[in-house]
Amino acid sequence: MSVQFDKIEGLGNDFVVVDASVAIGPEACDRHRGIGADGILFVDPSARSMRVMNADGTRPEMCGNGIRCVMLWLARRGLAKVGETISIDTDAGPHACTLLSLDGEIASVRVAMRPYAIEPEPSLVSSAVPLIEADFPAEDRHHVVGTYISMGNPHFVIFDARQQRAEDVAATIERHPLFPARVNVGLAEQTGPSTLSLRVFERGVGYTEACGTGACAAAAAAVETGRMKRDTPIEVYVPGGKLEIIVRERGSPVSMTGPARRVFSGSWAGASR
Repeated sequence: MSVQFDKIEGLGNDFVVVDASVAIGPEACDRHRGIGADGILFVDPSARSMRVMNADGTRPEMCGNGIRCVMLWLARRGLAKVGETISIDTDAGPHACTLLSLDGEIASVRVAMRPYAIEPEPSLVSSAVPLIEADFPAEDRHHVVGTYISMGNPHFVIFDARQQRAEDVAATIERHPLFPARVNVGLAEQTGPSTLSLRVFERGVGYTEACGTGACAAAAAAVETGRMKRDTPIEVYVPGGKLEIIVRERGSPVSMTGPARRVFSGSWAGASR
């Protein structure tokens, strides 16, 4: 049976978006024999919920770019209007999403992301203390210093990544025993008083064009390490474009604003053998 889908991207982080009732697996993400995507978003329009599947079949708790794509998916079905705020449930809890603009195929969405945390969750990081500018136990020639931030999913943010050659060990960090659920690795560079350049090696995917939770984590890490200020818009530039992040006091939602764009829609008969 053919599966009806929408291909939607947020700053190049692309997804197959389907109704939650649809049976579809990670083979749809194959860029040669499938539709091609970083992951699959399963949307329940009645419950206003989404769940995420990575290209390797793993299930992350949350996806910041993905939730903006879900808002566009809902809006195109008349289930969200410009100026309206909708709470979308995820495995990391509910997130309030506001549709700022809609131009047929393109939407701008502001998301009240969950408050960031620096306290280690036992299921995500095996450390008894917060990891702020902490030495990572890698080989001496790849010595890196990073900060652990949770956005409901785990992130390890490394500043001055090029100088520390962290890119060489991103895959090792992702699967290090320090992070029992694996970790997203953010390679950040401060490029101005309120601007960051960021690449993210995502769990189960590898390097992507953009990572919404990664941008929030990088901005939060910049604030926690004294590089940037709270309550001030921080522009985070990822390979796919720009996200605006506002980090408020601990315990308050992190604001993320960015686009989503429908690439195409279609039906897929499944993987060929």
